[in-house]
Amino acid sequence: MSELLQQLRKFEGKRTGEPSTARDPVNLPMIRHWCDAMGDRNPVYTDPAFAARSVHAGIVAPPTMLQAWNMPGLRPRQPLEAPSSRRPGVMHLLDDAGFTSVVATNCTQEYLRYLRPGDALSVTQEVESISDEKKTALGVGHFVTTLMTYRDQNGDEVATMRFRILKFRPPAKKLDAVEKAATTRPRPLPSITHDNAFFWEGVEKGVLLIQRCICGALRHPPGPMCPKCQSLEWDALESSGRGVVYSFVLAHHPKIPPFADPNPIVLVELEEGTRIVSNLVGIDPETIEIGMCVRARFDPVAEGRTLLQFELAEA
Repeated sequence: MSELLQQLRKFEGKRTGEPSTARDPVNLPMIRHWCDAMGDRNPVYTDPAFAARSVHAGIVAPPTMLQAWNMPGLRPRQPLEAPSSRRPGVMHLLDDAGFTSVVATNCTQEYLRYLRPGDALSVTQEVESISDEKKTALGVGHFVTTLMTYRDQNGDEVATMRFRILKFRPPAKKLDAVEKAATTRPRPLPSITHDNAFFWEGVEKGVLLIQRCICGALRHPPGPMCPKCQSLEWDALESSGRGVVYSFVLAHHPKIPPFADPNPIVLVELEEGTRIVSNLVGIDPETIEIGMCVRARFDPVAEGRTLLQFELAEA
């Protein structure tokens, strides 16, 4: 057994973090939203009169909705911890060993009873198992299985969920090869409309302009009407071009020349508060992290046009 696996196996059977309590109890409005989204028309979930005549004698929640009750939602972003301040854990050990990519493989749930409106759920997590090193089509890695135990307001167990991921080592790629792939063919030109023409005119001049309503609300992408006050009157605010990576995705498939492979697409939160989707360039895509400081750059493309992208910046 390798030294890494010996360290990883020490975490098996141990709880990860504190119990998480759902922000809201099980409730009928959220059940209705779920059923609408899933196309589930079972009246025992949404019709109180029907449910009262059923074997359940009242409304119950769809069992597969289990995980939704304890999801954190869009909470304010927390400052990123410095690498030296992180507590050692399974994911950190795997990251440090080069297993930096992750893909979910499967999830199984077991229900002990139906949940009813008013139930207040809490969930604890523990690392159930870590596999030996496996060779997969994605790369060499370890399967990590987490056991989540759900309890109600009385502390009684109501369900469990096993969630398994593969933490794998991505194929090595050189930065110059990644950037070269993005320039082998001309990029498609942006589509310019009456609403966004001012934005692209600013880009041609090396300026990032954000649409600003007379009520002060900023909006991007540009549009004819303010979603906040419905005004059609607006001007443009010149942005500093600085911001942070709010979210990102590395698009691997399908490969679409001339875009890089993987294609790093970032959602940047600008200093002014609005967000914009673009590419992050001049960086190994595998090293991108949420919270990175970035700044706008303006790169020439085909037919004398200019493209807005982002690059790393000092904090």
